[in-house]
Amino acid sequence: MSLAAAFNGCASHVDRVVTVRNDFYAGRLEEARAQVQDLRDKHKADEDVFDLDRAMIELCAGHPKESERILRRVRDDFDKYEQKSAKEIATSMLTDDTKISYAGEDHEKILVRTFLALSNLMGDGGDAHAYALQIGAKQQELAEKSLKTMEESTPEGEPPPTGPELPQVALGPYVRAMLNEESSLDAHEVVRAREMVVSYVPDFRDGEQDLERAREDTTCEPDHGVIYLFTMVGRGPIKEESEDIPTQVALLIADQIISALGKQTLPPTLAPVKVAKVVRRPNRIQAVVANLDGAQVGTTATLVDVGELAEAHYEARYNQILAMAVARRTIKKGAIYAAKEQLGAESNPFADIALTLGGIAWEASEAADTRCWGLLPEKIQVLRIEAAIGTRSLKLQAADAHGAYGAPETVDVEVHEQRNTYVLANFPDGQLVGQVLVSGGE
Repeated sequence: MSLAAAFNGCASHVDRVVTVRNDFYAGRLEEARAQVQDLRDKHKADEDVFDLDRAMIELCAGHPKESERILRRVRDDFDKYEQKSAKEIATSMLTDDTKISYAGEDHEKILVRTFLALSNLMGDGGDAHAYALQIGAKQQELAEKSLKTMEESTPEGEPPPTGPELPQVALGPYVRAMLNEESSLDAHEVVRAREMVVSYVPDFRDGEQDLERAREDTTCEPDHGVIYLFTMVGRGPIKEESEDIPTQVALLIADQIISALGKQTLPPTLAPVKVAKVVRRPNRIQAVVANLDGAQVGTTATLVDVGELAEAHYEARYNQILAMAVARRTIKKGAIYAAKEQLGAESNPFADIALTLGGIAWEASEAADTRCWGLLPEKIQVLRIEAAIGTRSLKLQAADAHGAYGAPETVDVEVHEQRNTYVLANFPDGQLVGQVLVSGGE
């Protein structure tokens, strides 16, 4: 790649998708779908990150099977991109991370499987248990990978790290318990899964009650069934560009990267570098109030704190992110110095000035990688409702610290004896976005 090609700037991902987010949160799903499809067509290399938002749009529009299809492909691509070669990484050092295939943030890799489980539940539910198992497997894989990276970057003589404190996504064991409870095939597995939920999210309001019910092997009453109400609540985290000062750990990792790629060394002083930081957005909504046949039956409780998950995984990788930015800047400076030597810039002041200015422009053109799954909720919540069989009227309404607010939404739910019915709704704020989905409806 020529230096001139590297100088050409472009709009960041976060800027490109502003209209998509605005349309989505205003409930204009057709417009949001058209916008994200247009962006996907224009930026083929970033189709996976646009597909994450496409999947959320399709899910809220009442098309869980299409959402599942999209998410399966993104999941498989992310798994493939995790095996990036050293050559790909070296190439990105001459540009920035936006020029290589987007492999997804760690929390997104977990949440892809989380929303695969939810999407499948809204369809036939046949693969929900398998997706739930994948959530746990991916978390374990990422935790082991993070620990290995920390060990490799620990200076000799220092104690090895104890490992990152990463929150565990409880939706996996929750779904497994829910499905096994319905089938009544393995009561011990129900108890184990409920124990995992309590262990993962001690603050989950209904965790202990669910566990007690599992231990007593209590099924719902005759002529009753169970409604599981899942809600996506609030506007989730995004990434924004920031300029940060490199940490000592980041400098150590950067030095290792540079040593592996060439003979350059880190300069004695370093200016702040551009990185993309996870940013959580303020949300008024705290839960969703549920009324069944005119009587309030409860409010949803947080099972997965998406914002917390994103922040925790970002912090675990923060020094590595900084290190890549530092190494990239150092390698670019080295390329400019090499070009000066090759052209004899010491005896040609015009060439020296031109290359110096070119180097400054090269660095200035670098952009932080703000690509992300921008339509995630802040939280995934749930409420378990036992109800008499038959067609039931379920009314949902957003709630803040002072109680219910916003426009209520009502949907008919068919309750079957000793069976589960699943409901999914997205409330980024006081207004439902899209449809209230009921399992088996597509």
